[in-house]
Amino acid sequence: MKILGLTGNKRRKTSSARNSKSFLPPLALWRPWMRQLMDWMVIGGSALLCLLMLPTRLPGMELLGIGPNWLLIWVVVWSVKRSVVAGLLSGVVLGMLQDAMTAPDPSHAVGLGVVGVLTALMQKQRFIQEDFISIALIVFVMAVVADTIFAVQLSLMGDRTLETIWTYYQRAALASAILSSLWAPVIYYPLNRWWQKLKLIHNS
Repeated sequence: MKILGLTGNKRRKTSSARNSKSFLPPLALWRPWMRQLMDWMVIGGSALLCLLMLPTRLPGMELLGIGPNWLLIWVVVWSVKRSVVAGLLSGVVLGMLQDAMTAPDPSHAVGLGVVGVLTALMQKQRFIQEDFISIALIVFVMAVVADTIFAVQLSLMGDRTLETIWTYYQRAALASAILSSLWAPVIYYPLNRWWQKLKLIHNS
């Protein structure tokens, strides 16, 4: 009976060890081109997800009829570890995609491009540390900046009164900034973990 018990335990251990093994090899064992391809897929997939989340209004994701600016969050998360040019390009491209979903005039590309540049400059000058609180604070400030730029563009168009524009966008900018900063860790945490893993593998 003891021998049977021991053999049974061995079988259970081997079967559990087999089940615990992942179907995919560790990321460090991947070929460099496979890691690069996966990185592009993560970047493109996360940006596309943020684009599709813009019109979504789930419980806790709306304040005064305004939702989080998911594309702005993505641009901040991307630009905080990239160059000024990379931040500018990401903001302009995502802004143009947002224009395609809404309206091209006034353009969201201007505001998001400025956000990408300012975020990259802040990181370059070491004004910030990369944690949840810092990212949330940056997103809050950049949401106000992007909405202000959008309001200025509306004012320059001249088809609405300045009082109407600024009365609405003061509330809209504050609501967007609060919600975007609260939801920023949802985008920042998984992307930051992924890029940290790639950096460790590259440096090893």
